[in-house]
Amino acid sequence: MNKIFPGWAKLRKIRELGERWAIKLFFEIFKSMPDMPIPFGDDVSAIPVGGENVVVLKTDMLVGRTDVPPGMSLRQAARKAIVMNVSDFAAKGIRPIAALVSLGLPSDLTEEDVREIASGLSDGAEEYGVYIIGGDTNESSDLTICCMLAGFSDRRRIIRRGGARPGDIVAVTGLFGRTSAGLKILLEGLSPPEHIRRPLVESVLMPRAKLKEGLLLADLGALTASIDSSDGLAWSLHELSDASGVGFLIENVPVAPEVEEFAREYGLDPLDLSLYGGEEYELVVTVKPEIWDETKNALSSAGAQLIEIGRAISEKKIEAVINGRGIVIERRGWEHFKDKRY
Repeated sequence: MNKIFPGWAKLRKIRELGERWAIKLFFEIFKSMPDMPIPFGDDVSAIPVGGENVVVLKTDMLVGRTDVPPGMSLRQAARKAIVMNVSDFAAKGIRPIAALVSLGLPSDLTEEDVREIASGLSDGAEEYGVYIIGGDTNESSDLTICCMLAGFSDRRRIIRRGGARPGDIVAVTGLFGRTSAGLKILLEGLSPPEHIRRPLVESVLMPRAKLKEGLLLADLGALTASIDSSDGLAWSLHELSDASGVGFLIENVPVAPEVEEFAREYGLDPLDLSLYGGEEYELVVTVKPEIWDETKNALSSAGAQLIEIGRAISEKKIEAVINGRGIVIERRGWEHFKDKRY
C-alpha cells in the first residue's frame, strides 16, 4: 500500500483536506536543495549564488473565482496580482526587481479586456519599481494571473518567520478589518453610509503592499520575525508561533475606526472582522524590545506607522486580553478549497 496515501486518505477530496494539507504534503515529498537559504513554508524562496548572496523568488496566483470579488475591474485584478507578490517581498525586507507573468485567459475576453489586464499589470509593476520581463499566455476557463518576482539580497538580511523570542514586541504596520467589512459590502450588497463604504471597499479593490515599511525595518535590523497578513491577522500569528516556537499575548487588536462603525451598523463583532479576515497585506512582525522606540520613530519619520499589539511569550499559546476580557485567538483564516469566496 502507498505509505503516503493510505487507502482511506486516497478517497478524501482536497476540499475536505484544504490548501495547507496539500502544501504540507508537497513539502514532505520534495527534496530540499543543498544549502537552502530559506526553508520550505516561508513567504519567499531563495537560491544561493555565491558567498552570502542569494536570488530571492516568489510566485503567487490570482484566480478569478476566488480572488476577484464583484465590483473589481480587470485592471484592478491584474494590479492586485502584482501586489500579492510584492507583499511577501515586503515581509522579508527585500526589494523586488523583475517579474514574469503567466496568464490564463478565457477565450471570450474582448480586446479591451486584455488591454485592461495589461494596464493593471503595468500599474502594479510601476507602483513598486518592478519590471515585467516576460511570461506566458494560454487559454483557460477562468482568469488566472500567475506572477513570479525576483530580487537579490544578502541572505543575512532576510527576515524569516522563525526568529521570534520571548519578550519581543509584536507589532503591525496598519489597522485591520477593512477588507473583511469591504468584502461583506460587495458580496452581500450592503449599503452603509458613504463615508464608511468608500474606505472599506477601496481596501478590497486597491490593496497596497507595505514595501517601504518592510525595507526600512530590514535596514534598521529591528526585526526577529516577519510575515504578511494576507491570510488574516490570527492566522499570521499562528504561523509565526509555529515557525518560532513561541506564543503571543495580544493586548491590542488595532481595529480600523470605519470597521467599528460598520460593525455597530450591522450587529457584527469588530474583533472577528479584524482577526479572521485576510488580504490586508499588512506586515505582522516581532521587534527587538531594546530598539523599539528607535524603530517606531524611524517609521513615523518616513510617513509610516508601527503599532504595538503585544508580546512574544515562552508558552506556546496565542491569547488576547481586550478590555480586561481574555480570549483565545483561534487558528482561523482564509484557506483555498475549504473556503468558497466568490
